[in-house]
Amino acid sequence: MTVLQCSQCSSSYSSFPPKFKCEKCGGILEYVYDFNQQKTAELSESFTFWKFKQYLPPVKTVVSLGEGGTPLHRATRLAKEVGLKNLFLKDETRNPTNSFRDRCAALMVSNALDLGHDSVVCSSNGNMGASLAAYCAKSGLACNIVVPKMVDLGKLAQMMIYDAVIEEFGETVDDSNIRAQSIAAETGWYQATAEFNPLTVEAEKTISFEIAEQLGVPDWVVVSMGSGGTIYALWKGFKELYERQKIDHLPRMVGVQASGCAPIVQAFVDESVIGEDVESYTNASGLFVRNPVNGKNAVDAIRSSGGAAVTVDDSEIFYAEQQIARLEGIFAEPSSSATTAVLTDLVNQNVVDCGDTVVCLITGSGLKATDVLQALAKKRKTAGVGLDLSTKEKILRLLSHEDTYGYGLWKKIGKTMTRAAIYQHLNDLSRRGVVTSYSKSGRKYFTITERGRRALKALDDLKTLL
Repeated sequence: MTVLQCSQCSSSYSSFPPKFKCEKCGGILEYVYDFNQQKTAELSESFTFWKFKQYLPPVKTVVSLGEGGTPLHRATRLAKEVGLKNLFLKDETRNPTNSFRDRCAALMVSNALDLGHDSVVCSSNGNMGASLAAYCAKSGLACNIVVPKMVDLGKLAQMMIYDAVIEEFGETVDDSNIRAQSIAAETGWYQATAEFNPLTVEAEKTISFEIAEQLGVPDWVVVSMGSGGTIYALWKGFKELYERQKIDHLPRMVGVQASGCAPIVQAFVDESVIGEDVESYTNASGLFVRNPVNGKNAVDAIRSSGGAAVTVDDSEIFYAEQQIARLEGIFAEPSSSATTAVLTDLVNQNVVDCGDTVVCLITGSGLKATDVLQALAKKRKTAGVGLDLSTKEKILRLLSHEDTYGYGLWKKIGKTMTRAAIYQHLNDLSRRGVVTSYSKSGRKYFTITERGRRALKALDDLKTLL
């Protein structure tokens, strides 16, 4: 028997329609199962998402585009670079719309059809909206998506080509979430926002099932955190396997957030209640969630597993994205590149042993991230090193007057290139020792070094000879 149960007061509700909040205490609801009944469940031999149907809430209609069954790559070259011996990348870019959210869309759309809905509504800053639009197109449901102003154009293009009805509302996805709740309450449409439908966790836990079949149980699983639901889903998946006696131990979970927007990490470190961080900002749109609905569950998952919660700067995220592509041939979106960006520090700080087995979740494709594509196109069109040198000189001259952060530099240069390109230049300048950085008020500020000032003077001297 499958029921929805409150994580705080243990009140139980019927499985469907799915709802995410307890009527008695306001706690988050999740699906719980009778594992004794499931011990006799027969799983299909095919390695797909729907192989695990018996371990999911009961679904009659099955809508599928071939989701799940994604590769687990051994990242040999990247492992050497970050100081590990056994590193694996769970590559969710291989799903039909190139992200892990296809698992959620498949299960939600199937459930919506079971319940007789003809329309769904979803708030999304990218992947969930793109996935839902595709699966609604497959099944004939009307798809309504609320997006914030900050959304990757590649993901928006997917929503549009799949013929979703798109409404822009608010600056961030937190604002859009409020609008999606209002629309669902007013219209009765099926609520498919990831944070507000417990089927999200059920769909994403199948990633853990696949990892266990492909590898066994790793020592560490590293997951990026926006709303916090994904790391909790993977932890729930491993726990269910353990309770079914399919595995004999559990992994430790590492949750990663951008340093400019890290309410979950802050709550974990300070042992405090998660609050909305209205001043936060990150260029990694998938991590830009100021009020994480599943933040408490994420903290509980990390703490229960004996894991860690860490942050990483935007510049390091964009560098890691190029590093994964260059060394392993996987084009990951910025938000999921954060998982590999933290590895060197975890090893150097003795949190992770160099001999441990580590799995990093790659949630979506970099082809959807507009900033990165524009930066690459700009690089391709640049002849020689003239423009590259000119940009670095501009950055150094601006920093010679005052310290500032990456977004501020981008605005001062006149927004003539992408923010990702600015961070790439800053990373190059840092490696050459002409720029250094420090943290202030939750932001990473850059400052010119004495070596940088000498480089500027050398450029000035050179120009007088030309």
